[in-house]
Amino acid sequence: MTKHVLVPIDGSESSWDALDYAFEQYDGEQITALHVVDPAESVYAGSEGGAYDSTAFDHTLERGEELCEQAKARLEDGEYADSTVLETTVEPGRPSQTILEVADDRDVDHIIMGSHGRSGLSRILLGSVAETVTRRAAVPVTIVR
Repeated sequence: MTKHVLVPIDGSESSWDALDYAFEQYDGEQITALHVVDPAESVYAGSEGGAYDSTAFDHTLERGEELCEQAKARLEDGEYADSTVLETTVEPGRPSQTILEVADDRDVDHIIMGSHGRSGLSRILLGSVAETVTRRAAVPVTIVR
C-alpha cells in the first residue's frame, strides 16, 4: 500500500531538511509539498485601520510557486527521482489549519515538517505551527530539526 506524506515548506532550512528526510524515508512513495500563503500577511495597518494589499498577496503566491519548483528540483537532483512521486501545491489560509485540512482532504498518512525555534519557554522545542499541527493532526507527525 502506497504511503502519502505531506511536507509543508516555507523556504526555511528546517523545511528543506524535512523534505529531504521525507525523500530518504519514503523513497518510492507519494509526497506532497505544501506551501501555505497566509492572507493575513497581506494586510497592513494604516491610520484608518487595516488594508488588504492584493499585490503583496500575489507576490506571496508567486513565492510559493517558486518554492514548489525548488522542491521539484531537489527531488530531481537527488537519488529518489525515479521512484518517488512528488506533488506540489500552494494553498491560501492560516498555516496550521490549512496543513491539517490538506492532510485530511488528501488522505495523508504522515506529516513531516520542520521545527522553527522561537524565544520564550513555550517555543523552545517547537514553533507555533509545528506545535499546533502535532497536537491536532489525526495522523503521525515527524518534526525535523
